[in-house]
This record gives sequence, structure tokens and C-alpha cells, in this order.
Amino acid sequence: MGRKDFGPKSVVCPEPVLIIAAYGEDGSVNAMNAAWGGIHDTNEIYMCLSSGHKTVKNLLSAGAFTVSMGEERYVAACDYLGIHSGNDMPDKFERSGLTVTKSSLVNAPVINELSICLECSLKSYDPDSGSLVGTIVNVSVDDSVLTDDGKVDMSKIRPITYDSFNHTYRVVGESVAKAYSIGKTIG
Repeated sequence: MGRKDFGPKSVVCPEPVLIIAAYGEDGSVNAMNAAWGGIHDTNEIYMCLSSGHKTVKNLLSAGAFTVSMGEERYVAACDYLGIHSGNDMPDKFERSGLTVTKSSLVNAPVINELSICLECSLKSYDPDSGSLVGTIVNVSVDDSVLTDDGKVDMSKIRPITYDSFNHTYRVVGESVAKAYSIGKTIG
């Protein structure tokens, strides 16, 4: 049994497909696909986003943004938002086929088609490192993915992850064990 070295690579499995959306000063919507992000603190999200992105310029101006999870049924639209730049294509978001509703809590667009949305206010941004931290003001979830007792059913969402080894998207799979429980079976 051996191992193959791949050298230093930016690889985490699974790697999220995060769709970040913000309003421009003119009220237009822009969104981008990003994978370098995750929970930063109890009510904060962290992402590494370079300052040249139109979405970053918008969220810095607005002081708010949303983060939605990519889903299998909208994989083409999610990928599209990562392929094209809002700097070069002002109507990129409209072309994606996705739609928005304005958050009632922050000055940012909630993407209607994506089931989970973190509504965030901007906490900090470092243009040199691209380090963005947002305070999670609310997590909104579409009613269509809730169980009868009001819990989130991930099997209805079918979130996608980015496989950076193979440059593909994968669906997050089935439940394998109950967290904070299965480990108790070990001696």
C-alpha cells in the first residue's frame, strides 16, 4: 500500500459551491461562484475572494451580501456564474436564468431558486489577502425542502461540491451516521 504525492494544492474534500450575491450601486444584481470559504466563527462566514470581482466591489459598496449553496438542479446556472465575469458581462446574473428577492434583513439579493441562503452583513475585507468575513444575520431556507416537522431535508436540496482533483461537481450523498453519536460505539 502506498501513497501518491500531488504537491501543494488547494484541496479540501468536500469543497463547497458557494454562490455569493450582492447589489450594485445601481440596484443591479451580480453573483459569483466561489469555493474557498466556510464557517469562520459561530455567526460568521469566511471567504477568500480577490478584489477584482464585480461581486466583491458590489458587496463592499452595499455592506451586505448573501451566500447560497449550489444545488444539483441548478448546477449549470451555478457554473455559469463562475465562468463569466460581471465586469465584462453586466447582465450575467439575468442570463443565468436565476431570480432574486430582496432580503428583508440586509441590503442583498436572495436567490429564489437556491434553497439555503445566508444573509450577511460585511464585517471585514482585506484586499491584499482577499479575506472576507461576513456576519450571518439570518439563514433562510425555502419551505419546499423542509420536512413536515420543519427541519431541513438535505436529500431534497442535493447540494453540490467542487471536486478540484477532477474539475467536476459532485452531489453530497446519503446520510451515513448520526453525528455526536456514532463515535460513542468506539471503546
